[in-house]
Amino acid sequence: MAAKRIVDVATPLSTRPSRETRYSVGDPHLRFWLAFLGEHMAEIERGRGDLLVRRIKASWSSWQGAAIEPVIREALRRIIDNLPGDMRAVGGYLTRTNDPEIDLVGADRAPIAQRISFVGSVKWRDSHSFDSRDLAELIVHRSQLPGADESTPLLAISRAGIAVDGPVALLPEDLLVGAGAPSRGLVR
Repeated sequence: MAAKRIVDVATPLSTRPSRETRYSVGDPHLRFWLAFLGEHMAEIERGRGDLLVRRIKASWSSWQGAAIEPVIREALRRIIDNLPGDMRAVGGYLTRTNDPEIDLVGADRAPIAQRISFVGSVKWRDSHSFDSRDLAELIVHRSQLPGADESTPLLAISRAGIAVDGPVALLPEDLLVGAGAPSRGLVR
């Protein structure tokens, strides 16, 4: 199923081996269908699409954040030369309890790295920028990642901007291939 891109298989990227594996639906359209439409078709057929729209609006912010992470990881692979450290692999880090759950981990190789290149967070909110609370959480998560320490660069990717100094900051336009080198000098 993974070879046919129906199911995505994710393992934690760090300097320690792990048997943790997370499976998710690979196709974003199918993922949306399963999250919002599939079990509510009867409501739509009865003309109660308003109930569906209400549920989508209530869940949209958290759903879109999780949905965009694989797209961002792929974009980072494409701009690899503009990122901090010696990154050749990008993934995430998770534990069975999801504490911590790190959106982005750059490393020299996967799934077991020798060196962690950066630790990052994706905040894909409509109007709230990456702020000091997000930075504090990312710093704590970096301290819990095997192979990372205080010298490991932090990366913040936000749709609504970055309101703090410290992390390497990327906006959506910085992730576009062919848009030129990111304007904020990402390589450290």
